[in-house]
Amino acid sequence: MKTFEIIPFDNRYAKNFYALNIEWLKTYFYVEPFDEDVLSKPETHIINKGGYIFFAKSSDTILGTAALMPTNDSLVFELTKMAVLPNQRGKKIGQQLLQYCIDFAKENNFKSLMLYSATKLENAIYLYRKFGFVELELEKDSPYKRSDIKMELKLL
Repeated sequence: MKTFEIIPFDNRYAKNFYALNIEWLKTYFYVEPFDEDVLSKPETHIINKGGYIFFAKSSDTILGTAALMPTNDSLVFELTKMAVLPNQRGKKIGQQLLQYCIDFAKENNFKSLMLYSATKLENAIYLYRKFGFVELELEKDSPYKRSDIKMELKLL
């Protein structure tokens, strides 16, 4: 049973978006300049460019977040910056955020969702495959140095 709601971006939670993502980046990798810029200015890099940020919220606590960032193709969005509080992992919050993003993308007639990840994040890769994402060739100029896998979920 879901004990939280999924809400759209609200600037008062921008600090949560930053903190949730910085935590997993520092735990598993390092914070790249591109990450720091996007996470510090989510309105500039995601919202104002036609993207979306969602939060899993319970009472006054932000449990997790995920973003859909526009790409060069107006009907393809990058699923990015998905994170859940460490003490809330394993409660299917990430799965519900992912399903919400997929449903949102379908309702808005997006062609596909794509993502960059790292095979080291085995649970994340398992989750993406479970939801139908398939591996694509990773371009040489990937925006993230840590990425060694690119995936896509076709919606149309």
